[in-house]
Amino acid sequence: MNFTTLISPEQIATSINQPNWIIFDCRFSLADTEAGARAYRRGHLPNARYAHLDKDLSSAITDFTGRHPLPHFGLLSKKLGQWGVDNQSQIVVYDDAGGAFAGRMWWLLKTLGHDTVAVLDGGIPHWQKSQLPITTTLPKLSAKQFRPYLDDSRWVNALQVQNDLAGKKCCLIDARTPERFKGIQEPVDPVAGHVPGAINRPFQLNLNADGSFKPADKLSEQFSQLLGTTNPEQTIHMCGSGVTACHNLLAMEIAGLKGSKLYAGSWSEWIRDKNRPVVQQKS
Repeated sequence: MNFTTLISPEQIATSINQPNWIIFDCRFSLADTEAGARAYRRGHLPNARYAHLDKDLSSAITDFTGRHPLPHFGLLSKKLGQWGVDNQSQIVVYDDAGGAFAGRMWWLLKTLGHDTVAVLDGGIPHWQKSQLPITTTLPKLSAKQFRPYLDDSRWVNALQVQNDLAGKKCCLIDARTPERFKGIQEPVDPVAGHVPGAINRPFQLNLNADGSFKPADKLSEQFSQLLGTTNPEQTIHMCGSGVTACHNLLAMEIAGLKGSKLYAGSWSEWIRDKNRPVVQQKS
């Protein structure tokens, strides 16, 4: 059986030692960028590799990009091979933030044409709650060849967002908290507010109180209400830097609403150009 969206702790536990199963720990903190790596060293799922959001899943910031530009896909593909991934691998990704960071790696692998990748539902807290093993042992890596099949239709740039909004051709969904979306507070970026025409769907609304994803039918109902007559394929997701937006992409995929896209640069890129309009509600 292939897993392509979510996977439970019990499902991982039955197959974790199969040679074609590769696990990635994606824990990260925007406030302390090495906190995830430290947590990994203190204990992780057996055989898990660590993927760093800044160093592995993003490229260098420039004057024109957001805070987490898309990685160089050729370099990422090479790293995946070095980590032991090939095109037959079943990949599992997890974090400790309800999938907020693991969702980025899930989306990147899908974009590279690798469909068999799933997020551990509930993350490492649910793994531990199930009394499954944690280890400090680093995995033995055996390099493989990973062949990418890049699908560049899965993301859009700022100009495409502007044109689609102007032509009323898209539904733009922002995954940030309501306070950041409205511009009431902005703890991360130098400008507060949101893109005119965007609607707010904080990624946290995809989760139950225990940090697991809501059922597919509930997500389908909620996103369908949000989209109205807009097709999933005309839906664009954004956030602060193109990371938590992937959570909404994953939620729509779980709901069976396939084909939505990522505005990869997101808010932190949008505000780099002072000519791009900004809305601030302040209340």
